[in-house]
Amino acid sequence: MNSTAPALPPTTHSLAWCLHVLVVALLALAAVRAVAGHQPDAGPVTAAAAACAVVYAVGPVPPRVRRSRRAAVGACWLVLLALSADGVWVAFPLYFLQLHLLPRHAGLAAVAATTAAAVAGFAVHQGSFSPAMAIGPALGAAVAVAVVWGYQALYRESEQRRRLIEELTATRADLAAAQHAAGVLAERERLAREIHDTLAQGLSSIQLLLRAAERVLPRTPENAARYVHQARQAAVDNLAEARRFVAALAPPALEGTTLAGALERLCATTSTRHRLTARFHLTGEPVPLATAHEVALLRVAQSALANTARHAEAATADVTLRYLGDHVAVHVVDDGRGFDPTRLPAPDPETGGFGLAAMHARVHALGGTLTIESAPGHGTALAARLPLTPPAETEPEARP
Repeated sequence: MNSTAPALPPTTHSLAWCLHVLVVALLALAAVRAVAGHQPDAGPVTAAAAACAVVYAVGPVPPRVRRSRRAAVGACWLVLLALSADGVWVAFPLYFLQLHLLPRHAGLAAVAATTAAAVAGFAVHQGSFSPAMAIGPALGAAVAVAVVWGYQALYRESEQRRRLIEELTATRADLAAAQHAAGVLAERERLAREIHDTLAQGLSSIQLLLRAAERVLPRTPENAARYVHQARQAAVDNLAEARRFVAALAPPALEGTTLAGALERLCATTSTRHRLTARFHLTGEPVPLATAHEVALLRVAQSALANTARHAEAATADVTLRYLGDHVAVHVVDDGRGFDPTRLPAPDPETGGFGLAAMHARVHALGGTLTIESAPGHGTALAARLPLTPPAETEPEARP
């Protein structure tokens, strides 16, 4: 731990130097007046003033010596006060030293004792006592107490504000770091969903088409060429998606068309590339949707049809876009082999399995729900339902 004392503020440093100058000047004044007045005890007065100045001027010394120096300064001042009435002037800067160096109660007691000594010393030198003799030292003590305690109160308040500002700055830095980390994580999750629902599914489709071409190559080259053409078209579509990621544009499937048109084209493309008849249905009165809603529902349908083509061994799949007043929904129903929704394998980078999790995250981010009904041998029904008014915090995802 660093034990170095903190540097004094510029104002405190200047006040300390002013106090030092005042002490030295008053001691010098007492010595000069004794010498100039040809007082009989001019030598002892000068020696006492010099001794007091030397003891006061001792710089950084060991703590034990520093503690004894306080008593030594007071003793030298008492000697000076006993020799010359001019020593009473030095009482004023001593008030500040005592209040600054000692605890509050001890400092106040030291100031009272110094005031009494100053009044008594001056009265002895004058040979009499009057209330007026006590007014000057008492006023000086009151002023010193008010100034020092006021300054200490301001200093404590300033320190509290400084610590508060430091805490606020640290909190803001922590908050900014947390927001940055949350933003990075959210963007990473968004890109992961986009890549899974587009590029990964497209690459899987290309792989299935090339396998089909490989199977029919020796016997029917015309069918192989058709599969290869479809694979090339899938590669072109995925290249467009990749460029969309770079340019941060809307999905190409939604450019120049509606969500219904994009879903209908998706069903047609799926039927062409796979051994699956995908049909599109529209119910309800279409209404304009936010881009985030259109993207989410299109991605859910893409992912659902891709899973059906890869895993369900289905003959038909029906995609229905429903406008339900204050909600919009996409239903995907197939007649495949189905599965047990409660016994899904954990997602794995090698085998996949991220599709349903990505669909859940995408729909949940827009305040919607995703339901899946399936059983082995009885096909699968998936429904993604979104409110037409998105939550405020989901608006930034309108343009992925």
